[in-house]
Amino acid sequence: QVQLVESGGGLVQAGGSLRVSCAASGRAFSMYSMGWFRQAAGKEREFVAAISWTGSSTYYADSVKGRFTISRDNARNTVYLQMNSLKPEDTAVYYCATPAKPFAMTNYVVAGLYDYWGQGTQVTVSS
Repeated sequence: QVQLVESGGGLVQAGGSLRVSCAASGRAFSMYSMGWFRQAAGKEREFVAAISWTGSSTYYADSVKGRFTISRDNARNTVYLQMNSLKPEDTAVYYCATPAKPFAMTNYVVAGLYDYWGQGTQVTVSS
């Protein structure tokens, strides 16, 4: 059974940095792409970033490009999201997700193409 557990959220001032992590278990982590999504209160879940199964390709929403970095450590079965220059509008619950099928995805942005989700970690950016 695939399990994803996020950690590292918290409260940070605008302009600050935070790194959230997602530990995966239940299958061969290195064979699967990973994504980060977020959902602010009263809004729909939105794509933040994704990384291919090889780690050679990364994808970002325009709103976080240049500020956020996704990475993976296959030895630790963990994917990270380093968030710099945080803004109040980055406040949301952050979720990691992964598809059921291994290797490359046809589209990394669409939430419906991810099959397994973590419980989320709250990130709050104060102004």
